[in-house]
Order: sequence, then C-alpha cells, then structure tokens
Amino acid sequence: MFEGFSQEALEFLLGIRHNNNKDWFEPRKVVYTGKIYEPLKALGEELFAPFSDIDGMMYKVGRIYRDENFAPYLHYRDTMWIYIRYDAWYWNKTPTLYFELSPEGAEFGFRISKPEAAVMERFRSGLLEDAEPFLNMVDDLVEKYGLTLGGEEYKRKKSCPVPELERFFVKKGLSVYTKVGDPAELFSRKIAEHTAEVFQAVQPLNDYFHEIVEMEELAKALLKEEKEQQLAQPEPEIKMVKAPDVEFMW
Repeated sequence: MFEGFSQEALEFLLGIRHNNNKDWFEPRKVVYTGKIYEPLKALGEELFAPFSDIDGMMYKVGRIYRDENFAPYLHYRDTMWIYIRYDAWYWNKTPTLYFELSPEGAEFGFRISKPEAAVMERFRSGLLEDAEPFLNMVDDLVEKYGLTLGGEEYKRKKSCPVPELERFFVKKGLSVYTKVGDPAELFSRKIAEHTAEVFQAVQPLNDYFHEIVEMEELAKALLKEEKEQQLAQPEPEIKMVKAPDVEFMW
C-alpha cells in the first residue's frame, strides 16, 4: 500500500539531475528501487483501480532508464511518472491522466502533449460549433479544484473569431494540472488521495479529447480506404480510332 514519498526520494532525483552517470547511480540503485520505483508502482495500482473496468484503459509506471539510443549523459531520468490512458501507439499524441515526481515535488492532472495538428483543428472547429460544454468543464476544474490551464503554444497564433476562445486557439497541446511541493502532503497518503480526486475530476476532459482523437483516426482510416479502392480500380480501356478503310486524298 502506498504510504507517501520521502525526502530521500526527492534528494535522489536531484542528485541524478546533477550526476547523470552510471558511477553515481549504481551505488544508489537501492534508493531508487525502494524509495521511488516501488512507491510509484503502488501508487499507480491504486490510481488505476477506479478506471480498471473501463474498456481500453491502461496504465504504466515509468522507469528511470532512458532509451539506450540517448547520449551517455542522458542515461537516466530525473522525473518519474505514472500515466493512465486509453491504449494508443503514440502515448504523447493521445489524452492522458498523468502523475510526475521530480525534485520539486509532484505534478498531476490531464494532458495531451503533442497531438496531431488535425486533432487540434478538429477541437477548434468543435469549439466554434458549440463551446459551452467544454468551457463549463474547464472552468469548473479551475474554480473548484484549483487546477491550472497549460500546454505548449503555437509560435504563430491561430486566428480566433471568438475572443472567449482565444486561450484555447493558441494551444498546440493542452494540459489541466496542479502542483504539490508541500512535504506534509508529498510524504503521506494525502498525495494519493489528492491525485485520485483530480483524476476523477479530469476524466470527462480525457474522454472529450479521446473522442476527438478517435474521430480523426476514423477519418484517416476512411480516407486511406477510399484511396486504396481508387488504386484498385482497373484502368479505363482506351479505344483507338479506327483508320478509314478507303484510301483518299486531301
């Protein structure tokens, strides 16, 4: 059962940030396993339990080892994470409930960090048709749960005909989250309870974007099928004009 993190866990992550090498990590691997990875696994299981009956939902607890293709000085992560989402090939292109632990504390909520451009275009089009349900959902999360609206923004802003929607039109990706740095919460079960509450609150937002992503995937699949059918069509027969049987002169 998850009982909270510890100061030792935060100090380890800060240490790996400044000493990202095997010589520093290996003697302290037991700290990583006992103070970070095992507590994260326990927290991940607990956070996923309310979503386990939802078809297609899954969760994953990150490991500190980066991809072996990274340069040697990037062997390890200094931020550990849990995510809960619908199964997808590219995790950063799909909506996700996430929890991150770093030397600064914890950050958790909802995000779709690097969606395809067509997904955000479909999102913006939907807002122009009927923005009220989405606005009510986001405003409630901000006001009731004290969450923050974030996400990477376009370098060149998208034109927005409705001033009230401009804060969403500038977003290349979207997140709604909170941060906790208070040791009294981080080092106790309070962080699990707080995260679970936020995850339940942002799940409708997660489903909202999941539906948009699915609609875009369906549109792409139909377009691909249409193109394949066109390619499979036999070439039209070209009939040659028959030369006249009688010779004549101009």
